[in-house]
Amino acid sequence: MARLPRLECPSFPHLVVQRVVSGVPLIVDQVDQQWLWQCLLEAGRAHDVAVHAYVLMPDHFYVLATPAGVGALGAFMQSVGRRYVATYNRRHARQGSLWAGRFRATVIDPARYLLDAMVFIESQPWQHEHQASTPGPVATVPSSLGQHLNRRTDPLVSDHAAFWALGNTPFDREAAWRKRLEQGLSAESAAALAQAADKGWVRGDEAFVRLLQQQASSGGPSAPPRRMVPARRGRPRKVAAISQ
Repeated sequence: MARLPRLECPSFPHLVVQRVVSGVPLIVDQVDQQWLWQCLLEAGRAHDVAVHAYVLMPDHFYVLATPAGVGALGAFMQSVGRRYVATYNRRHARQGSLWAGRFRATVIDPARYLLDAMVFIESQPWQHEHQASTPGPVATVPSSLGQHLNRRTDPLVSDHAAFWALGNTPFDREAAWRKRLEQGLSAESAAALAQAADKGWVRGDEAFVRLLQQQASSGGPSAPPRRMVPARRGRPRKVAAISQ
């Protein structure tokens, strides 16, 4: 089956995932970690892409980001990919691509699913911290979690209005966010977000999908016309014959 053209909708948040080739770690050491963070920061500023949440895992990274203009998200990811891999290969004496194919992304309905997408991303470092079996300090997973728990200021992160609406003060937002992380997502919700990102299906209700379809038909999003949600399974319903 031919892959869908990537759907990119300026001014809407996108859940983005980029995986690495099998057997190669995304980050080898602290220098790699800092450089990937720097690549994300500089690419976001250069291409006007606001990053709301991120996590850098051993074999992939997720970013929740809103591009301001047409083509901005693709340019952002291309810049990150090229700059990071060039330095990574030089430092670790390797050749070839680090990435397991192109990045994948889904458009997120900010009213219904943006906070869920943030929980999806930050649950990984949150669980890592709270499931440690050994006493003493736990090595943190590089992510936006520190920003949202008010531990540090992360210049890479630009908080979305949905996060600001959690409280009037940083302490209110921290408490609300901690509660959301403790509650987590259902297995079904987490699987739906992961599948949407992998397949490129819009994560939103019918009204949100119609809005994007209307924008696409009027030249809004930068992708050619394409299906935005999975087709319904099974045979189409038969239409009853009209007796004459």
